[in-house]
Amino acid sequence: MVSMKEVAASAGVSVGTVSNVLNAPDKVSPATVARVYAAISRLGFVRNDAARQLRAGRSCCVGLIVLDIGNPFFSDIARAAEQRAAENDLVLLLGSTDDDASRERVYLETFEEQRVRGVLISPARDDLNQLRALRDRGVPVVLVDRAGSGTPFSSVAVDDSAGGLLAAQHLCQSGRRHIAFVGGPLSLHQIADRLAGARRALLDYPDATLEVIETSAPSVLAGRRAGERLAATANGRPEAIFCANDLLAIGVLQALTLHGIRVPTDIALIGYDDIAFAQSALVPLSSVRQPSARIGSTAIDLLVAVTEDQSFIDHISFQPTLVPRASTVSV
Repeated sequence: MVSMKEVAASAGVSVGTVSNVLNAPDKVSPATVARVYAAISRLGFVRNDAARQLRAGRSCCVGLIVLDIGNPFFSDIARAAEQRAAENDLVLLLGSTDDDASRERVYLETFEEQRVRGVLISPARDDLNQLRALRDRGVPVVLVDRAGSGTPFSSVAVDDSAGGLLAAQHLCQSGRRHIAFVGGPLSLHQIADRLAGARRALLDYPDATLEVIETSAPSVLAGRRAGERLAATANGRPEAIFCANDLLAIGVLQALTLHGIRVPTDIALIGYDDIAFAQSALVPLSSVRQPSARIGSTAIDLLVAVTEDQSFIDHISFQPTLVPRASTVSV
């Protein structure tokens, strides 16, 4: 690697002058700036930003850790966060845990070693001790897609209990009474809250039942497995299925279609998140929409606020909305 000392020698200036050209060019004459940049170009010098950050004790990078970047919901959050970060002269670094607490720990350790400006995170587990330690060492933390009430962290999330209520109410109002909930793992707060909301909705329909089919992951493949299980049920097949996210719903739809079960004629189907694929599915999926872009941009806004005042705490909760489509046409 070419050093600043070599650049200085090539340009005929001091190392301090090269440093000023890179960090405070207004202190150097235009002719000297041009001479130094000519040497940089000629030698192929790349500045050691890690060393600069170490000296300054401050980085332009922000770490974002999500549960599954393969889920378009989290991709949309990341894209919006990246755009808002750029507006604040920040760069987003991304990690995906696949709901694995050990991977989450590695990302947190790595981001701290890189001295990121702060961390945005959708935690994989309830244990927030590592996040507390990170905050205590001066690294701001914002919870994303996870309510932070009762924690020392600012947070931005959606009222998932209200979303589950909307989905189950919609199915009951369309005349369905035997409903299956497909989702998991139930250790994830988001999924457990959606199930709780669905159960709350059924309190208004005494003749309605809710069967819970827990999956190992909120993925298309897990949805296909659940759909195969439901399709193989000879008696007591549900009249409607509420999937904890759209990926699961797409998998269930694939399995039902392969078995000749018609959606919504035989079984109504609704998902959650309203990802782009929901509208373009073979049977357009009804879904509960989360404002993913607003979640991502708001997370950066909260982080900037916490960076400026570490005593700042705010909890923002958006309300979901129902998006009915062909998969739940009334019977």
